[in-house]
Amino acid sequence: MRSTLKRDPRQNTSEVQSMRIWDINPGYLNRQSLLGEHRELHGIVAILVHNKKGYSRHPETRRWQGHGWALRQRHRLLVAEMALRGFCDRSPVLTRSNREIWPPTYLDPPHCQLQILARKYQGREQGRIPLPRNNQQLWSHHKYSVLARDEKLYRRLGPEVAALSPQHDMAELAGLLTEVLRHPPGPGGLRNALQHMWGHVAKKSALPPKNRVADWSPARLAGEIRQRALAQAEPYLLNSTALGELAAWLPGPIRARAGNSG
Repeated sequence: MRSTLKRDPRQNTSEVQSMRIWDINPGYLNRQSLLGEHRELHGIVAILVHNKKGYSRHPETRRWQGHGWALRQRHRLLVAEMALRGFCDRSPVLTRSNREIWPPTYLDPPHCQLQILARKYQGREQGRIPLPRNNQQLWSHHKYSVLARDEKLYRRLGPEVAALSPQHDMAELAGLLTEVLRHPPGPGGLRNALQHMWGHVAKKSALPPKNRVADWSPARLAGEIRQRALAQAEPYLLNSTALGELAAWLPGPIRARAGNSG
């Protein structure tokens, strides 16, 4: 396991940030943090697109300069997670610069971000996905997201992580998983991961006559999985990053389940 993500050496780790875009999966954020990051991201976009002063010199703003495509994709990841929780987004981000290139640095390494949230959420509302206490839990949350991108890595990491001591530091795996999830899933890998996820919910709901799941588009299959996982409160999928983030890589709008609007 090797991560190539780097921390910005000019910055000091701090739990108190006036502006923050997280690098970890949005499923770990509670409602307040999720909606807060959504607001902050739009603020950064406004600064970068319209040359507003505000927090233009803030380290988080500088980190995202020239990464319009990545800002748009992070926004879609937030919107996909918000949709799982019943929030409907009506404020798309349209920036496109430097396709598929993410900021090479971050203010806090991914494992430190998990630690920050653990301290912040003590005695408070948690995110959709429980914060991991060890590498095994961290891997179980991300395994279908990795499968959608790299089956060989998926098959290699499973045994490697299982062999680690529960006390083993999560820094390396957290960095690697963050990096892997920044890559778009390929068509074959996406279909493979969705079929694995479908197995968790397929037997608990009847299909209409003559309905062939194999003929469904990835978007339809992903939508059915999300809907059934929520309706059935399917524990493994509800704790999976893939339930939220895969929808952000599919074309078209991301629809919220019945509930709130934001």
